[in-house]
Amino acid sequence: MSASDNPFDLPRNAANHTPLSPLSLLTRTARVYPNHLAVVHGARRLTWAETASRCRRFASALAARGIGRGDVVAIMAPNIPALLEAHFAVPMLGAVLNALNTRLDAESIAFILRHGGAKVLLADSEYAPVIAAALALLPSEARPLVIDIADDAVPEATRLGAIEYEEFLAGGDPAFAFSLPSDEWDAISLNYTSGTTGNPKGVVYHHRGAYLNAIGNIVTWEMPHHPVYLWTLPMFHCNGWCFPWTITALAGTHVCLRRVEAGAIYAALADHRVTHLCGAPIVMNLLLNAPPEQRRDLGGRRTRMMTAAAPPPASVIEGMEGLGFEITHVYGLTEVYGPVTVCAWQEEWNALPPAEQARLKARQGVPYPVLEGLMVADPVTLAPVPQDGATMGEVFMRGNVVMKGYLKNQAANAEAFAGGWFHTGDLGVWHEDSYIELKDRSKDIIISGGENISTIEVESVLFRHPAVLEAAVVARPDEKWGETPCAFVTLKPGVQASAAEIIAFCRAHLAHFKAPRTVVFGPLPKTSTGKTQKHLLRDRARAL
Repeated sequence: MSASDNPFDLPRNAANHTPLSPLSLLTRTARVYPNHLAVVHGARRLTWAETASRCRRFASALAARGIGRGDVVAIMAPNIPALLEAHFAVPMLGAVLNALNTRLDAESIAFILRHGGAKVLLADSEYAPVIAAALALLPSEARPLVIDIADDAVPEATRLGAIEYEEFLAGGDPAFAFSLPSDEWDAISLNYTSGTTGNPKGVVYHHRGAYLNAIGNIVTWEMPHHPVYLWTLPMFHCNGWCFPWTITALAGTHVCLRRVEAGAIYAALADHRVTHLCGAPIVMNLLLNAPPEQRRDLGGRRTRMMTAAAPPPASVIEGMEGLGFEITHVYGLTEVYGPVTVCAWQEEWNALPPAEQARLKARQGVPYPVLEGLMVADPVTLAPVPQDGATMGEVFMRGNVVMKGYLKNQAANAEAFAGGWFHTGDLGVWHEDSYIELKDRSKDIIISGGENISTIEVESVLFRHPAVLEAAVVARPDEKWGETPCAFVTLKPGVQASAAEIIAFCRAHLAHFKAPRTVVFGPLPKTSTGKTQKHLLRDRARAL
């Protein structure tokens, strides 16, 4: 039977096929729950009808500036309404959202703006100094239109652009008509990695993947309607792990949080009756170690928290659950829209001692329902390793929630997708129950407070110090941050430099979170071929 003779080979049409896009989630929620509380930011309150209207105004005003399909709109802002609104307004035009890491230095920002080709940059006034420095590094023809965001929490706003965000919105049409993308494979956002080898790579997401992972969060976390979600996770991290779209789908309430501080988190938890939040283990440490005057009585309510990065120690999980938090451990990467595996809880584990429960909960787990394939395999042959919990291999993924690819980097794409699987570069084991567990990271990435730090980038700065002959950077375990950079340095003969001077030099040339917290002086261990033995340095760092 030929394809044309198959009676089930019925055609797609407008009645039976619509491209998947998070934009449809906003449309439905604004129509069904127009008066439900959508956004809390300080004293501001916005309903879903108001939020949708603001997004349409935003899109309309961008369109009036010539922004359309495939154009990049960058934004440098903390977790405030403007950044949430950008997650809908920019895709309404078929444009691509590039949320910038607010912790980056001027050189990194300038590279991203130029590489991504941003035509518009929205910048919160708190970051005016670093944005001004970044713009100064760009040739005039590469500088985007700058729109200032004057948030009420920053009273002394420095103006860089020709117009302020609220003025910009006022010129837009609240009834602006937008369409879903003609192809769900169209790009929706651009997120940059931390640059494991030199410059960062631009990870391109599509509408289909964003929609699916937003729904995947709901299914995986068993989320109910109308959650109250606290924004402790930066929205610039993998588009907030797709939660701007997840919470919108559920007609929940986005509680904005400009700064992640213990007192502010406790206040939000108590005042807004928060039900869900996400964040790195450092957020747990903030809450556990907060002084009594910053704590609030949570009324015995259970709050659900999703955490990723390095697994929190068992004692931290136990401590958080003692405060009334239910911890869910997930794992993912920028290249897969945030978390795509979860340590799915088994009922029989409830009978185990707390320490054993915490050990199981610290594993990276099994795939989200929207991730098609997950395996631990030989990095060369792609042959799966035995599920014995001991044989090391690389973690591989495939499916609809894997990125489109790296922007303008075909060589990296060929390497990342070789063999029809996404190569994560993370090393782990596969347990008999199909749960995976990370054991190490290739390319020596350090994860500090949820941020990826490239040792190569830090080493390149160390080598620029006039007193440094050799340098190597590894992760040092840290109770607060999970890991911090530890630099092993050999000084040039007859030259002196203190640890404080080395650290200050790095802070002057890097985003501060990337600078070493520890400097150890002395010769570096080498192989017979002259290669630095980093595994020995990691042992030394752990013993410090």
